Amino acid sequence: MKEKVRPDQELICINVDKVYDWVLKENTFDFTPQSPLTFPSVPAGADFQNATYTCEVRPVPQAENPVVILDRVNREFIIDGKRVCLQQLTIRKRFRLVVVMTLPNGEVYRSTPIDVARSEQVILCAPEDTEVTVTYTDLDCFVSSTGTVTRGGAGAPETRNLFYFSNLVVTIRTCQSIQSTFPVTVEFLADFCHPRAELAIGSCPLPSRPPQCHSIFPE
Repeated sequence: MKEKVRPDQELICINVDKVYDWVLKENTFDFTPQSPLTFPSVPAGADFQNATYTCEVRPVPQAENPVVILDRVNREFIIDGKRVCLQQLTIRKRFRLVVVMTLPNGEVYRSTPIDVARSEQVILCAPEDTEVTVTYTDLDCFVSSTGTVTRGGAGAPETRNLFYFSNLVVTIRTCQSIQSTFPVTVEFLADFCHPRAELAIGSCPLPSRPPQCHSIFPE
């Protein structure tokens, strides 16, 4: 039996994304560039041997497909005594890494960005046609080691800007929110909204929080 609708309520039908599954996954991996790094405009005679090296990392722009689902395979699991079919996803993620050189005198130079790709697997309820999205709740890196650093020759500018690391290792840490979703149409009973009170200059704002989505999550 349907709930009786009050005069100040309305039965609403809207399109939303249903969350099929949602996991948080932490992963740490090491990356070693195979080519010398380019640091534009580092002055001649710079004391790069005693410099400190840090790094910056971010996903590649959305237009360059930062996340690609390479494979989706059905796998059966026994959960709470029941046989459940889930999907093993192979996900390739792409990042853009910059190594930062800070000289003893405080001058800072950034390398030309380096593309980094990493693939990993995750088990989700993500059947065909669901969309898998990856959001980084935390993305960070640090330089584990550099080894000996040498500079290119004194010839063309592009050679002078090359820096060779004998043992450069960058550790990248990712904290990911991975969701599988599918658009659905849902019906629910909602109260009509009312206008808010006018804000007065100098008044204190009321505490607020982001709106929740009880109609789709949790089930």
